[in-house]
Amino acid sequence: MIQNLREHGLRRELVSIAKRMNEIGLNQGTSGNLSVRIKDGLLITPSSLPYEEMKPKDLVAIDFLGNPFSPDQLKPSSEWQFHADILANRPDVGAVLHCHSIYATSLSCHKKSIPSFHYMVAVAGGHDVRCAPYATFGTKELSKLALKALEGRLACLLAHHGQIALGINLRESFQIAIEIETLAKMYLQASQIGEPFLLSSQQMNEVQKKFENLNYGKNMN
Repeated sequence: MIQNLREHGLRRELVSIAKRMNEIGLNQGTSGNLSVRIKDGLLITPSSLPYEEMKPKDLVAIDFLGNPFSPDQLKPSSEWQFHADILANRPDVGAVLHCHSIYATSLSCHKKSIPSFHYMVAVAGGHDVRCAPYATFGTKELSKLALKALEGRLACLLAHHGQIALGINLRESFQIAIEIETLAKMYLQASQIGEPFLLSSQQMNEVQKKFENLNYGKNMN
């Protein structure tokens, strides 16, 4: 009963955040996808269903191999593979958000990472936000490349595709995705007058240490 109540709450929150992604322009149409960890697997948005029409019951429950928990569910997002692989390989992660946000995607089309031009880059867990090489959407190859780019990180770009943001919960993954899009916009604009100066490794280490001491990001739940 407790597990059912928890899953029902997660379904409602996931649908709410999926709709919010489009409302604020973080995503467009049905291109993004969102998942959250549940017992023995994950809940993920269904394929090709507009968010404004989505109901909690429409979310798809699968295991980490993509097997459905119930045969009468909708088809899961075409990107279920990297959602499942990330959650299976990252016990520190509770939710995965993928979107085609305009500025992050613009950078990814140039296969550019976001370097340490601003201290808030550290919100993603390191000194940069890496850009994974290109692979066809929905493939195991894309999942492998995304996992590599996400090593030690809570976000990455996907070349010619978009961004992935991770969090301990749905709300944190959403906030990190917003921060990555904001950083991408600032980096693009700053680059118009030349490549920005970068903070040093020592300076970024100091930022990360300060974030840890302040429990930065831990109040997103």
